[in-house]
Amino acid sequence: MISRAWQPGTIAWHSLIFLLYLFLLAPIIIVFIISFDTRQYLAFPPVDLSLGSYIKVLNNPVFIAAFGRSLTLGISVGAGAIVVGVLLAFALTRFQFRGRSVIAFLAVAPFLVPHIVLAVGLMLVLAPLGLLDTYTGIAVAHLGITLPYTVRTITMSLLAVDVRIEEAARIHGASPWQVFHRITLPLIRPGIVAGGAIAFLISFDEATLSLFLVSTRTSTLPTEIYRYLEYATDPQIAALSVILILISLAVVVVLERLIGLRKAL
Repeated sequence: MISRAWQPGTIAWHSLIFLLYLFLLAPIIIVFIISFDTRQYLAFPPVDLSLGSYIKVLNNPVFIAAFGRSLTLGISVGAGAIVVGVLLAFALTRFQFRGRSVIAFLAVAPFLVPHIVLAVGLMLVLAPLGLLDTYTGIAVAHLGITLPYTVRTITMSLLAVDVRIEEAARIHGASPWQVFHRITLPLIRPGIVAGGAIAFLISFDEATLSLFLVSTRTSTLPTEIYRYLEYATDPQIAALSVILILISLAVVVVLERLIGLRKAL
């Protein structure tokens, strides 16, 4: 008797899923292989393999400096998105007030607008304020595009909290701050961490807004990659791409281990 796992229909379904994943991951796999090539231009398949491109990337002062700026910016934007996201999500889920629906729409409005349109609009707004090519300006821009993800993630966590727990704490004499700090905040911590991580990753990898809002003084790693590709196409870019993919993957894996990212989302 053929087991269920090896029935023809099951095998075909698993094969289809495998081919679909292979199709989606094929560009990443090719980039990973090219990153070990020894030639000074991008080509596939490589003729010889080495770690030379990775060594060059780690010794490239432009990439290292841009990586530091992107890391600092991503952490700052992630922290800001958490603070603003918690306040917005708490107000939208726990209070009824005039204009609530408008604020809820504006909180997710960046979902509906292409990034290049947002970039042009932000450039026109930030230029008169003197915030172009400044860390403040790019942080505000990144906060705007990451906030919808944070608000939605934290809102879902708040909706999963049983409000009767908060009411019981207030009945027993807890102040609103004590209820929020000791009960609500610990219960929604997975959503907060997940939202902050998403905001960090989006800010760290954002290129479209940065190309419009920064120059060489405050350039981020994605903009430096774009400028590098204007004049050269060598395995350094592939090696740097692999490093960035591994960093993003490491963040996701760590969060999954710590808080259960799939459950939080």
